[in-house]
Amino acid sequence: MRIVIAGGHGQIALRLERLLAARGDEVAGIIRRAEQGDDLRAAGAEPVLCDLESASVEEVAAHLQGADAAVFAAGAGPGSDVARKDTVDKGAAILFADAAERARVRRHVVVSSMGADPAHQGNEVFDVYLRAKGEADEYVRSRPSLDWTILRPGMLTNDAGTGLVRLEAHTGRGPIPRDDVAAALAELVDTPATAGLTLEVISGSTPIAVAVKAVAGN
Repeated sequence: MRIVIAGGHGQIALRLERLLAARGDEVAGIIRRAEQGDDLRAAGAEPVLCDLESASVEEVAAHLQGADAAVFAAGAGPGSDVARKDTVDKGAAILFADAAERARVRRHVVVSSMGADPAHQGNEVFDVYLRAKGEADEYVRSRPSLDWTILRPGMLTNDAGTGLVRLEAHTGRGPIPRDDVAAALAELVDTPATAGLTLEVISGSTPIAVAVKAVAGN
C-alpha cells in the first residue's frame, strides 16, 4: 500500500511510519519544515513539504494522488494557542478530508482525541481543542465518499508499548503508550471493515490485531 500521513513529524506519526515501512508499505509524511525530513527518512518515509494551514485542496490532493490510504495525525500540539486549534486541529483535518475526496483516496483514518465533541463547553484552550477535534470528526463522518475510521486515544504516554489494548466505541478514560496507538493505526489502515467506526483506545489486555478484528466484526 501507499499511505500518506498528515502531520508526518508528530510523535505518533513517526512511530507509525516505522511500522508501515517495516512491513513493506510505501509511506509519505506531510511536514511543514524541510529540516524535519531527515527524521522521516530515518523512519523509512518519504518527506512531503506542505503547510496544511496555507495549502489549497488542489495542492494537498496532488500529494495524495495514487495513495491507497490517508491518515490524519496532525495537531497544533500542547502550548499552541486557540487560533491554531482552529487552523490545524479543525481546519487542516477538513482540508485533508476534502483533498482525499478530490484524489479519490477512500480509506481515511483520523487520530482524534478522547472527549472530542463539537458541543463541548468551556473557554479554556483545551476546551477549544476538544470542540475543534469534535467538529473535524463530524465533518469527516459526513463525507460519503470516504471510508473513514476515527481513533480516539486516551492519555498518551511515552512508555514502551505492550501490544495490549482495549479498543471499543467507549472505553472510559485511561492511559496508552504512543507505541500502541501507532500499532493500532497500522492495523486499522489495513482493516477497511472498520470503516464507519469511531473508536476509543486505551491500554488493556487484548492483542492489538485481535482487538481490531473484533471491532471489525471478524
